[in-house]
Amino acid sequence: MQTDTTYKDYAKSHAKKSPLARDCARAFLVGGAICAAAEGLTTLYEYLGAAQETAGLLVSLTLIVLTALLTGIGVFDRIARFAGAGTLVPITGFANAVAACAVDAKSEGWILGVGAKMFTIAGPVIVYGTAAGVVCGLAEWLAGLLR
Repeated sequence: MQTDTTYKDYAKSHAKKSPLARDCARAFLVGGAICAAAEGLTTLYEYLGAAQETAGLLVSLTLIVLTALLTGIGVFDRIARFAGAGTLVPITGFANAVAACAVDAKSEGWILGVGAKMFTIAGPVIVYGTAAGVVCGLAEWLAGLLR
């Protein structure tokens, strides 16, 4: 136990203080900017004649493509370093997770590199998200039977 306390003290003394307020402000501003841009795109697509549901789909696709493109050319990483969790707005965070793994694995080839490792980070999110959806759906169905 003495070693743990000593190590904790050592780590604490060498750790850099996190500027929490600044990090939160950056995350809020960048995440808000991403969401505001999405709302702007929705308005633009609706103005161009898309139905509300179609506009939502087009916005999702636009954000995915832009995030993948910015990840591929290294810009999204710089934005993420600045904004921290602000870039984890679900659709951009997911697209970045997939694209970053694909870019990193490109040197290993298209099949055993990109194809096999593209979902290294996003795969567990998909699996456990789907499993959670099934469990919640079953719970809702059972609750309906008991009413």
